Amino acid sequence: MDGTLCVVTGCTSGVGWEAAKKLAACGASIVMVNRSAEKSEQACGTLRKEFGAECSYLLADFAELAQVREVADELIRTHDRIGLLVNNIGMYSTKLTRTSDGLETVFCVNHLAPFTLTWKLLGTLQRSGPSRIVQVNSQGHRFGGVNVNDLNWERRHYTGLRGYGASKTAQLLTVWEFADRLEGSGVTINAMHPGAVKSNIGSNNGPLYRWYKDKILSRALGDPSVSGQAIHYLATAVELAGVSGKYFNLTHMEKPAPHALDRSVGRIVWEESLRLARLA
Repeated sequence: MDGTLCVVTGCTSGVGWEAAKKLAACGASIVMVNRSAEKSEQACGTLRKEFGAECSYLLADFAELAQVREVADELIRTHDRIGLLVNNIGMYSTKLTRTSDGLETVFCVNHLAPFTLTWKLLGTLQRSGPSRIVQVNSQGHRFGGVNVNDLNWERRHYTGLRGYGASKTAQLLTVWEFADRLEGSGVTINAMHPGAVKSNIGSNNGPLYRWYKDKILSRALGDPSVSGQAIHYLATAVELAGVSGKYFNLTHMEKPAPHALDRSVGRIVWEESLRLARLA
């Protein structure tokens, strides 16, 4: 990874931070995409001090797709080559909320935002080949599939698990579509479950959920360093050089839930994602 430019989203804590550290330790240059300037500055300072890494950051709230598009345009303007894109940022919400664009927030943050960043950076990634894209997905995609007639949750009762499952399923369905379009380009794209590890996901919810997570759920969760190691493997392993369009549970290739393999649904989700993200 010496000198390879790696773009990592959501990397001031948890899984993303562990991935950034692992990549920096191997000589990669890191560009972080986060919400907080203060936390990003602290994180970059640590990478520079501990690993001598080149590190910079861009700011975007992934619930605001206009900011994601602006970050992508800035990356294209300032970097000729990107060797790795890690779409790590994600959220879980117990209640239905909407972005300023009227989009269901979890679907936007977990799927539409990384979809937008990936789609806009394809040209740079292809010019940089061989390059890789790692989508940090989740076994939560097994909670439920997508309803292509109501992707934005306007006609159904919303629950946190169903909303999270739909967002992660949509991401997987578009991974297969990206993989088809990137075949032979030198760019691979794979999705991975980062393991049941501690992170800040869900901290946006109310006090009851936060208490449950801190006092009960966290006791069963592992250290996120295992996730960072897995992302590093997917980003660098020689044996994965030509592997694309696959789903990994950490480093083990695994078959997703059947509803995440329906290519006819995936093609609809692809087109709707382009429309909702204003990319087409």
